[in-house]
Amino acid sequence: MREHLRLDVDDTTLRVALTEANPPALLAALVHLTGDPDLLRDDLRPQAGHLREPEAGFTAEQLAELRSLAFEVLSSYRGEGRELPPAPDEAIITRTMNFCTGENIPPEYVPMMLGEMKLAATDSYAIEWHQRPSPEVLDRFRVLVIGAGMSGICAAIRLREAGINFTVVEKNSRVGGTWLENTYPGCRVDVQNHFYSYSFEPNHDWPEYYSRRDDLQAYFERCADKYSVRGNIRFETEVVSARYDTETATWNVRLRRADGSEYDFTANAIISGVGQLNRPKVPGLAGLEKFEGPTFHSARWEHRHDLAGKRVAVVGTGASAMQFAPELAGSVERLVIFQRSPNWANYSAEYSKQVSDNKKWLLENIPYYSKWYRFILFWRTSDGAYPALQVDPAWPHPERSLNAANDMMRQMIGDYIRSEIGDDPELLDKVLPTYPPFGKRILIDNGWFRMVKRPNVDLVTDHIREVTRDAIIVESGERYEVDAIVFATGFHSHRFLWPMEIVGRSGTSLREVWGENPRAYLGVTVPDFPNLFCLYGPNTNLGHGGSIIFHTECQVRYVVRCLRELLERGNDALEVRREVHDAYNDRVDALHSNMVWAHPGVKSWYKNSEGRVTTNSPWRLVDYWKMTEEPDLSDYIVT
Repeated sequence: MREHLRLDVDDTTLRVALTEANPPALLAALVHLTGDPDLLRDDLRPQAGHLREPEAGFTAEQLAELRSLAFEVLSSYRGEGRELPPAPDEAIITRTMNFCTGENIPPEYVPMMLGEMKLAATDSYAIEWHQRPSPEVLDRFRVLVIGAGMSGICAAIRLREAGINFTVVEKNSRVGGTWLENTYPGCRVDVQNHFYSYSFEPNHDWPEYYSRRDDLQAYFERCADKYSVRGNIRFETEVVSARYDTETATWNVRLRRADGSEYDFTANAIISGVGQLNRPKVPGLAGLEKFEGPTFHSARWEHRHDLAGKRVAVVGTGASAMQFAPELAGSVERLVIFQRSPNWANYSAEYSKQVSDNKKWLLENIPYYSKWYRFILFWRTSDGAYPALQVDPAWPHPERSLNAANDMMRQMIGDYIRSEIGDDPELLDKVLPTYPPFGKRILIDNGWFRMVKRPNVDLVTDHIREVTRDAIIVESGERYEVDAIVFATGFHSHRFLWPMEIVGRSGTSLREVWGENPRAYLGVTVPDFPNLFCLYGPNTNLGHGGSIIFHTECQVRYVVRCLRELLERGNDALEVRREVHDAYNDRVDALHSNMVWAHPGVKSWYKNSEGRVTTNSPWRLVDYWKMTEEPDLSDYIVT
């Protein structure tokens, strides 16, 4: 029996709500609601290349017609209501995607988008048993998940759905990971929340398009409760070490409680959800130990220190600093910002904007609208920028950009920065990057450029020479007296799984194997470490667009399906073949050699000390989605 829908809404409320609908998402939802692809009419065709605009390239006349049509269709679901029509077939959905984006979406993207939108017949990220093992087999196989952040919670939910026995250990007292630990002023996500959320758990009540830390933390708390995984989490528990036992094909894990006591845990498989950006990195500045004021990292903000009216130094100008520094500038006496290199940062009209009640109503009440809205966000922020990351060997300006598309981005963002800085050439020279766009993550301007023009803000580009008890001195000898120092200097991003001691089958530790050059097959598995799986592992960071939650769902799907194969076949362990692992990483390096992150003019945390890109994924999202769809056991030694 098809779903019966009844909309309880008056004319005025409905008409007003429709004025705030995303036009392409609304049009697509109407096709879905009516089952009539003829609604994709030429007089309603949006202009290509305008998805990022609030009205997505629709003219005033088109908007009026679309809203009138929507009012008519939705009114038929009022009163007694009516049954929803059957879901359109894949051909109509594909046609709708093409029409509403103004592009011809390659066929390879369609299965991915059907899964991401939850329009496929089955959940494309979930495990599907070919022959479900007995409850006894499932219970005997124990999985240890390290971390209860976004990745760990996702893994726990999928393991719960599959019926596989699991335990999560979390060093903190609550879930949330990044969104628990980062509490600095202005902390928020820089991917729109209606996309930065699990595909299986959309949230129609985000208060802002780019929501703040507290709202993100609350979302992951709700997910842990809704999917009943909180009871499987051991909080305030850290992994000290894990050693693989070849005789039993298990991992012997040493765990440490908050009181310092330790105990042993045996697992058949380990899933690491600790991520890349977990352990703060503070530079070893000469004389830092002599400084008498408070010093702390932005990721471990010490709220007991009242910085109002103080002279505050900020060391670093990355994503976190761009969020919290403008929040400080209005209350401190002086803000001295020490910059290594400037950022490409663009404007977003929705960055600090509240989601209206009308928009929330549309997402909650209009069937399929939220799914198509997620599709629009996905499409406009994912692989569209990928060509701009590729080196054109014939491009005449390789020092400033990679190709024509990359140079167009450089010009567009540069024009915005120039419009913000105005007629201050000295300051403009400091804030305008000379390296190609996307060399470092393109940020969203949070009032940064207006802030650096304030009379109580100094932007210092000279290198720090030393720290004294009350000042920072730069190479030129200039002295900046400060009362507190905040480090926005990133994380130990190349020390994956650090400081845990992970010892593999041959008795060698993962730390020795990786050093500062971590590598993994699909960013997930490593030779000599059977049944060890990494989430957000080497070369899985997204530098060109998309949501890291999307990548995590791909990885969790792959890992749980690997476990499915073991359990169904009655095997104990799988270990990626060395030649498969090496060939994959050779392809990763070959792709990176022709991409922006390897540009000689770019210094970033994406590279290790030898210049190899160790963090970022070189793949399009659709490539990675396909590679992680199903494990190929011929890639593995299965025992």
